Amino acid sequence: MGMSNNDILKRVRYSMDIKDTDMVEIFKLGGIEVTKEEVVGMLTKLKKSPQNEADNDGDVVESDYVLTCDNIMLESFLNGFIIFKRGKQNPKPGQPDRQAMPLQSNESANNLLLKKIKIALSLTSEDVLDILEEVGVKVTKGELSALLRKEGHKNYKECGDRYARNFLKGLAVKYRG
Repeated sequence: MGMSNNDILKRVRYSMDIKDTDMVEIFKLGGIEVTKEEVVGMLTKLKKSPQNEADNDGDVVESDYVLTCDNIMLESFLNGFIIFKRGKQNPKPGQPDRQAMPLQSNESANNLLLKKIKIALSLTSEDVLDILEEVGVKVTKGELSALLRKEGHKNYKECGDRYARNFLKGLAVKYRG
């Protein structure tokens, strides 16, 4: 089972030690209004009770969380996190103030995470490699650049959960000490 968007959200929040009130602010910066309760819902796992399992006629529950964080929300959060960390960047003259395209596939959430966090924290590729190495993951510069490419680029490579998880784990080590 891969990481859900909620898992990503929860791990980013933990690794960067972000308060719930700041989470609300970050979503807002990314263009989505959520309440503190909704943020808490996205971070809270549902309690699974065995007796409910039997009588739901095999309905598959999409999320293990009280509130599902969909791709658009995740992307808005990551965009908001960049603004939260770096301030609003004005588009260069002649450039449209472009709206981010919502994620096409669930898989690319990890790539997006890597890219956006790298921008938000002004990390160089070297920094990212160091962060991964900190938690015992060796990645070559070439592999990393493939993970940071645009989807559809011939050298694009999907970022697996292992990389994404370890990147967030490494961030926690770096930023939480």
